Amino acid sequence: MRLALLRGPDPDHLDVVHEGETFRVALRRRPTARRLTLRVSSATGEVVMTLPARTSLAVARTFAIGHGGWIAMRLARLPERVAFEAGAILPLRGVPHRIAHRAGTGGLTRVEPNPDGPSISVACEEPHIARRIGDFLEREARRDLTAAVKTYAAAIGRTPTRITVRDTRSRWGSCTAQGALNFSWRLILAPPVVLDYLVAHEMAHLREMNHSPRFWDLVGSICPNVDEAERWLKRNGSSLHRYG
Repeated sequence: MRLALLRGPDPDHLDVVHEGETFRVALRRRPTARRLTLRVSSATGEVVMTLPARTSLAVARTFAIGHGGWIAMRLARLPERVAFEAGAILPLRGVPHRIAHRAGTGGLTRVEPNPDGPSISVACEEPHIARRIGDFLEREARRDLTAAVKTYAAAIGRTPTRITVRDTRSRWGSCTAQGALNFSWRLILAPPVVLDYLVAHEMAHLREMNHSPRFWDLVGSICPNVDEAERWLKRNGSSLHRYG
């Protein structure tokens, strides 16, 4: 590791120019890495290069530049982001809803029926629309998640120590050894069978902290939509990160 000490600290990123576009590539040096790797996060659009401990920055830069076309292609394939702003359409429980900005600054954010489809109606000053919509979606997610947890607690005879709802990027849900459940609020954007399945999955971990056949037998015995939800997540899960 003496060479690494002499080399000095790495920058946090490299800029890669390809056909007139500049791409920011974050650097992550990992002692366990055996080769240079590049990945593009479908959740955030971040480009990350992982370096082995002894790989020089010059070699890493050459590698990144040589993959400029690949980076451009992967970024171009990412779904277009949808900001939480007036007129934007986003799914709520899998159903498209339009964000409607109504006059005034008072009143709750709410779902309203309309001839051309349902809307999420928000009353606030325009700069606050995104925050109000985000808060609304998180509340709706917490409500549905709490109800599903209650249902599955009765089914398996276990209750979690805590339920946390936040904007997780790597997992839709998790269960700690202490029995605390964590979920992504973005599950409220998916069809209800998906949220229901994720709750069943994590609740089952309160009895089986593994992914053994016994665990999957338990999940299948309490949740009828395992295959449907898994297929939906595989095909559409990454798209949920494009909103907001």
